[in-house]
Amino acid sequence: MQNNATSAALTVPPAHPDAAVTFFEGRLSFQADVSDVRASLLSGHAGFALIDSRGVAGWQQARIPGALHLPTADIPTRAAALLDPALPVITYCWGPGCDGATRSALALARLGYRVKEMIGGIEYWIREGFPVRTPDGVEQRKADPLTAPPGAITCAC
Repeated sequence: MQNNATSAALTVPPAHPDAAVTFFEGRLSFQADVSDVRASLLSGHAGFALIDSRGVAGWQQARIPGALHLPTADIPTRAAALLDPALPVITYCWGPGCDGATRSALALARLGYRVKEMIGGIEYWIREGFPVRTPDGVEQRKADPLTAPPGAITCAC
């Protein structure tokens, strides 16, 4: 057995497997990644409403085709008219440096919706080479090879 006394990564030891199962199952119940959202949308049976929680300027700049625009501040007054309470919701915002999807997911959960946030936001959607709707139509860029395998829908993980 290796001595981990000098390992910065193991200063706090890994959790017991039972605790790890609880944590990681919980995490997956709160988050979805962009590849899984894309694959679900392409399947024709997504099973969720996709919400762009950014403001008007962000929505107009570029958005995920099929997403609904529901800025976080508008959730208390507009969610009931836009969303089926029986359908889960996945929210997204700008990217990993933004808590907008988390704030919108919280607002929706407080209203009784089952909700997840799409980790990576529209930034990673674009970086993985998925299409966005812009004022000029649908655009798609090449995937950033440091974030996604070029030409693939998923990372096959």
